[in-house]
This record gives sequence, C-alpha cells and structure tokens, in this order.
Amino acid sequence: MPTLKEIAQHAGFSISTVSRVLNNDNSRHISSETKSKIWNVANQLGYIPAQTAKSTARKSASPARTEYRQVGCIVSVPQNKYNHPYFSPILEGIEKKLSELNCSLAYVITMNEIEGEKAMRRLLQDTKLDGLIIVEGIDQEMYETIKRIVPAVVGIDIADPSVPVISYDRVQAAKSAVRHLIRQGHKRIGFIGGTGLTGDLEREKRYRGYRDALQEAGLEAAPRWIINAGWDVNVSYSRMAEVLDSKAGEPPTAIFAASDMMAISAMRAVTERGLRIPEDVAFIGLDNIEVSQFTTPPLSTIHIPKSEIGMMAAKVLVDQIEGNHPLPFKLLMPFQLIIRQSSDYQRE
Repeated sequence: MPTLKEIAQHAGFSISTVSRVLNNDNSRHISSETKSKIWNVANQLGYIPAQTAKSTARKSASPARTEYRQVGCIVSVPQNKYNHPYFSPILEGIEKKLSELNCSLAYVITMNEIEGEKAMRRLLQDTKLDGLIIVEGIDQEMYETIKRIVPAVVGIDIADPSVPVISYDRVQAAKSAVRHLIRQGHKRIGFIGGTGLTGDLEREKRYRGYRDALQEAGLEAAPRWIINAGWDVNVSYSRMAEVLDSKAGEPPTAIFAASDMMAISAMRAVTERGLRIPEDVAFIGLDNIEVSQFTTPPLSTIHIPKSEIGMMAAKVLVDQIEGNHPLPFKLLMPFQLIIRQSSDYQRE
C-alpha cells in the first residue's frame, strides 16, 4: 500500500493535507476539488482506507500475523518534515518498519499544524489511533493529553522515563566531536546550536558535551564564540559573520556545530571572508545529513543512524501495543565520528 508521502508527492499537496483528506479530518477547510484529486491519486496507487484495511486484516489474519494497526506521528519541527534533512530519514524509517509490520501511518503532523489542545484532542479521538510516535519534545500539557488518549506512546529523543524512548547519547556525541578538534591541536573552539524546550542553552545536551570536553582538556570558551542560533541556519550564518568581523579578541580556530545545517551555513560566512577551511577555521557538525559529504570542503560530522532510529521506534511501538514491553526503557543507538576535510588539519 502506498505511503502518505508517496500520495502527497503524486497529488502535489502537503503530507498534512493528504492525511486530513484520507482520514476525513474536517478541522480545516479543504476544497472538494482538492479532496477529489487526492482520493483519485490514492486509489490509482492502491491505497486502502484505514477501516477497510483493518476489517480485511482481521478477517484474513492468522495467529502468527500482526493485526492491522493505525499509528500517528508528531514531529517537533517547524519546517516541512519530509524535506528536513534530519527528520526525513527518521520518518522514512518509521514508515518502512510499520509497513513491514502490517501497520498504517495514519498521519505525520508538526506541533505548528495543531491549533491548541482542543484540536489535538479532536484529532486523536477522531482518528482512533492504536499508538503514537513523538519525535523530539513537545509542549508538556499537550503531551499529557496525548498520553491520556492514546493507548501506546513511544518517543524519539524525548525526556520521559514513563514511556519507551529511542535516542542517542547527545552529550557523548558532542564530546566526541570536540575531542577530535582538540586532538587536531585547537584551543579556541566555538559552538553553534540552539536550546530545547527549556530555552536554556546550559541544559541543552549537545552544548553540555561541548562544554564538558573543553573542561576535561583544561580549555575555556570565550562567550563571543558561543552562538545560540535557535536552530536557524540564517542566524547561524549572520552570527558567524559577526564573530569573524569583530575586533574584540581573537576568533575561534574551530567550530563545533550541533547540527550539520548550522555548520554549513556558518562555513559560508568563513569562505566569503577569504578564510580557508580547515586551515583558518575548522568545522565539525553533528547528524551526517546526506549533503554534508558534498560541501566544500566535505564536512566532518558525527553520524547518527536516523533511519534505524525510526525503524526501531516503530518496532518498539508495535511491541508496546501488543503488550510485549510492560516496563518503559531507553535505548541508545550508536553514533560514529566521520572525519572529512573540513577538520582534517593538524595545527602545531
């Protein structure tokens, strides 16, 4: 059966619009012309409505086969989730594994697409989900509402010891990146990133890993080298330019960016000023998004198994629905340091 993403691509509408039409969600007005086009494309691709598929699965299922399940996914990201270089592989992993387990991904939505708790409650009740995957932290009040309504919840990179969570060790991943820069001889190492739901950079795990690695090496970071870009690539670029143009002390010789996108935009600010990477300013990111290997020079980074994280979350959710995990747990997926030319330069 086609995925929501495939239907959206063929119909030329967003995944959210396709999800609403196929699930008869009337919380937002959608023209009859749009609905008709989406249903035509869905039928051409062999889409089976959720209730029909569930009924068919129940009639034909053997004791060894997983019963048809309907699962939702909420992503804490403002951009288009299927075009986001970090979240897209996670979502593709979720869809792939759910399909293998005879489950349907009913919808993928962001918090920006939900207009308050009442809309969320209506969406959850109307769709009648068997389970929900939450990718990164969301508003606490909204989260508690979800847990009261949805039978099974699994988180990806969320802080809740009461549900199964799939993640990676962000502190250690960041320390691995900064330690690499230190081994290359750097002593003036800057940071680019953003905060979590708390709004406090000191509590952000990747920043903590950066800070801890410097402290272990007996190094300090000047406040002007620490850029809270709010996970915005435009801010990363402009603030990096300000650091390089400033006359207030020496600039950093290396930058650890808490995401590859932050690193790539900051690299542009460096090259525009005629500086060399890595000879003048070295860079290492975190995520290993696909484009990082094609930057000039190729970006060193920490590989995060994004697709595998999504697949594992889907598998754990189905197990949770079937009662196979009576106790919550946290599973940390492995990460890997990938050294490319943006940092591969030994300073004396």
